[in-house]
Amino acid sequence: MTATATLQNVTRADVEDFLFAEADLIDNWKLPEWLELFTDDAHYYVPSTDVDPEAAPDNNLFYIADDRFRLGERVKRLMKRTAHVEFPHSKVRHIVGNVRILERNGDELKISTAFIAHRTKNAVTDVYFGTGIYRLVVRDGKMAIREKRSILASDGLRQQGRVSFIL
Repeated sequence: MTATATLQNVTRADVEDFLFAEADLIDNWKLPEWLELFTDDAHYYVPSTDVDPEAAPDNNLFYIADDRFRLGERVKRLMKRTAHVEFPHSKVRHIVGNVRILERNGDELKISTAFIAHRTKNAVTDVYFGTGIYRLVVRDGKMAIREKRSILASDGLRQQGRVSFIL
């Protein structure tokens, strides 16, 4: 995407490149750089598997419901050696596909993706899969994430037990 990009001339290919780069940052545990992709007013949500995916976290159970500040704190925690659940870091690989621009509304794009995240730790591999819903904006010619909602498609986290890394 060029420095002169605007919301109206962003293509699906531009969005795909952005999302592939986001996945690469997560997979390589470059979480501080990943955090830079978010706007100051951003939110990151992972609703539990038994609530309406469009629900608000105010009165529903979410695995993760972070604003930008809390997301920053999560990144700091995950990068420390004292984050025993993720030190040493899991091996993670994200596959992102079926990228669609759902709407252009005001100053944002609503994007839908399908994702699969494989996480290996202590000789156990867990698979997380679902739909990613993004609200992207263009600031100074660059895309940024205003909201990311990872909607898990499994019945629950019974087998995996937890989400200790970034979907």
